[in-house]
Amino acid sequence: MRFDRRLILNFDWTLLILVLILCTIGVLNIFSASYSFAGAKANPFYIRQLQWVLIGIFCMSIAFCIDYRYICQYAYVLHGIAIFCLVIVFFYGFATHGSQRWISLGSFSLQPSELVKLTLILALAKYFDEHKLEQGYYLRELWIPFLLLLVPFLMILEQPDLGTGLILLFVSASMFLFVGIRLKSLLYVLTLAVFMMPVGWFFMKEYQRERVLTFLNPERDPLGSGYHIIQSMIAIGSGGILGKGFLKGTQTQLQFLPEQQTDFVFSVFAEEWGFLGGGILILLFTSLVLWSLKIALHSRDFLGTLIAFGLASLLFWEVFINTGMVLGMMPVVGIPLPFLSYGGSAVVSLLTCIGLLLNVSMRRYILQP
Repeated sequence: MRFDRRLILNFDWTLLILVLILCTIGVLNIFSASYSFAGAKANPFYIRQLQWVLIGIFCMSIAFCIDYRYICQYAYVLHGIAIFCLVIVFFYGFATHGSQRWISLGSFSLQPSELVKLTLILALAKYFDEHKLEQGYYLRELWIPFLLLLVPFLMILEQPDLGTGLILLFVSASMFLFVGIRLKSLLYVLTLAVFMMPVGWFFMKEYQRERVLTFLNPERDPLGSGYHIIQSMIAIGSGGILGKGFLKGTQTQLQFLPEQQTDFVFSVFAEEWGFLGGGILILLFTSLVLWSLKIALHSRDFLGTLIAFGLASLLFWEVFINTGMVLGMMPVVGIPLPFLSYGGSAVVSLLTCIGLLLNVSMRRYILQP
């Protein structure tokens, strides 16, 4: 494949700089989250995160260089491989914190559900690009996209990983609404969802019900199920307007804040940099999502638009749910904060997504089919 120099001449530096800033903040924040004045040293979490960022940048470069139309020719195959990896998890995966989500590959642990987020978007984009309906879709015309979602969704719930399952559901729903659903079909789905919500309570696992009850009243079990969210809100509130300063967050350094390098990494940042720093971080994420939507708007074809919109919705929902979770506005469901939370599979997958966004952004300048 001949590499077109116009890709370099029209490189999307804004997107790349936004992502690199967030990755840098993420590594420094993980350094702080794993630092302890008691031992005057940092846990190597931040070193491993930096390694994953570098690997992710390499994957981002590959995703950028290969035409997204060529990649999408194999979208169903890639999605099938990701689902097969989910199957492997049930037989050879290992569990931590009561969830079996990872496959051990030597020194690296692969979380296939992170790959599914990307392959599902590609698979849905391929389907809707090849089956465009100007007047919108009836439910009977969405059975294939629904199947592409349902299979990994149910497998991920079984791990159990409610957070990732919800992300798949919200991203898919966003893409369904974007391509258009007939009003009658949409009303039918919404009505069914409202009636099924009470029924869903009986299908939830005990710890998931406990999280919902804790969300409604964290004080009901302040030393148990409510401990995470209470400590998170204390950390964020204690940061005030300007924060306590880098490495000076007491909730973090005294290790009162649980999961502080993963799900509650925003609480670490807000305690050290305050309302102002937290607001700037949210502004960076907002800029990233809006820039991704701009790429979707200016894409040269409908396939590129679908890919960029799907990736923008993925970023939005992960940021929205994670920040809502740590602020006590949503139940704790274990959603990482993009580019900031510790995790190799997540950061590599997200940077690969950014490579695809760069791909779509720049190929609009190449006019030949």
